[in-house]
Amino acid sequence: MDLYDKILETKAYIRAKTNLIPSLGVILGSGLDGLTDKMQDVVTFTFSELPHFIQNLTQGHVGKIWLGRLGHQIIMVMKGRFHYYEGHTLAEITFPIRVMKALGVETLILSNACGAVNQNFQVGTMMLITDHLNLTGNNPLIGKNDERLGPRFPDASEIYSLKLRELTKNIAKTLSIQIQEGVYAWWSGPSYETPAEIRMIRFLGADAVGMSTVPEALVASQMGMQVLGLSCLTNMASGILPQKLSHQEVLAAANLISNDFGRLLYQVVLSL
Repeated sequence: MDLYDKILETKAYIRAKTNLIPSLGVILGSGLDGLTDKMQDVVTFTFSELPHFIQNLTQGHVGKIWLGRLGHQIIMVMKGRFHYYEGHTLAEITFPIRVMKALGVETLILSNACGAVNQNFQVGTMMLITDHLNLTGNNPLIGKNDERLGPRFPDASEIYSLKLRELTKNIAKTLSIQIQEGVYAWWSGPSYETPAEIRMIRFLGADAVGMSTVPEALVASQMGMQVLGLSCLTNMASGILPQKLSHQEVLAAANLISNDFGRLLYQVVLSL
């Protein structure tokens, strides 16, 4: 079965459970929440029950989808995602994005917990992604291309929508929430970066570094979706402070940010 047929099969499974047609998709990163409890007419799916989805095991990722109403929007929310460091192919990692598009999603909000590379940034704040650096040497669009899913050579000059960034900045200002803008670097993981690698990443022009988001953004952009990237700065990257990094500390920091993150995300969704 080729990729397109797999997408249609997963779409059919979801359609059999609900008539809701989402126009907005959201992926919540490690330790981030504050949206699904406000949704109505919700139908939920676990990753394990959906055809061609892989089961997510990363700590802090629920592995579940909510489909329902939030204000005037019908939205599809993923709690958890798949990662390159888990050994999955990039086609598997980005498969949920292609299913979202098949179901009707035209706007995608990608969130993540990541490390701050820019020494002027503060832990506990958020960063709008203006652009990214792909440091893995891989790309989810490598391989046979199906024109039904998108062009062979998609433009990448504005993967992260300027319009959505401006909207989010204005909402953050109204809510008195501090927010930065910057470039996100995709690191394969699962080990955190070395201090030398962080110096390299800073020299290359990144402001934050993490282990997700970029493959999803690339596939979403190829399919013509409008993308908003929102990073929660849960730690200073390796070597900036005299302390070691741990996933537990990242999750704890994400929980501290989650209130502002939830308030901001809620208002952004209502404004779209």
